[in-house]
Amino acid sequence: MDKEIITSSHSVSINERKNISISGVKKIDSFDNEEFLMDTIMGYVVIKGEELEIVKLDTFQGNVVIKGKINSLTYMDSGKKNKEDGVFSKLFR
Repeated sequence: MDKEIITSSHSVSINERKNISISGVKKIDSFDNEEFLMDTIMGYVVIKGEELEIVKLDTFQGNVVIKGKINSLTYMDSGKKNKEDGVFSKLFR
């Protein structure tokens, strides 16, 4: 029997640009020390920064805590495919 993440709310809390807590995360699609791409119940979220790393990951509750210097947080309503297309289209103009 597969376990499903049961979350009914989504919230984001940034503390002094050093820590970010996100609830309602369905999955983390990709991450490195400069960018995280996560699928949340409110759409895809991209977090950009410096020296980013996961401090806490609760896959059952859908909570993620990341530390590092937070430079930006962006919601993408249309999904990650359009983001990837946008990056390539900007490179090859």
